[in-house]
Amino acid sequence: MSKADVKTTVVADGLRYKAKAPGSPFRASASFSGATMSCFMCGKHRVRSQLRTRQLLGKAQTVCAPSCKALDELVASGGGS
Repeated sequence: MSKADVKTTVVADGLRYKAKAPGSPFRASASFSGATMSCFMCGKHRVRSQLRTRQLLGKAQTVCAPSCKALDELVASGGGS
């Protein structure tokens, strides 16, 4: 079974995507407090106020607080930002 041929071309401005929405999925922020980081455990981007630092594999890593599952439930219920 072979992979499907990729049918993209580089257009004049150097971009390869024709159907991709422009811009970033992360909201713009003028201050550090609104910046996002990804959780080491689940990989989802969260605002820094929703993360905490935890020692994992001998290094300080940012993870969801209180936990990935609890934060997902909070965001799904409309309580998170």
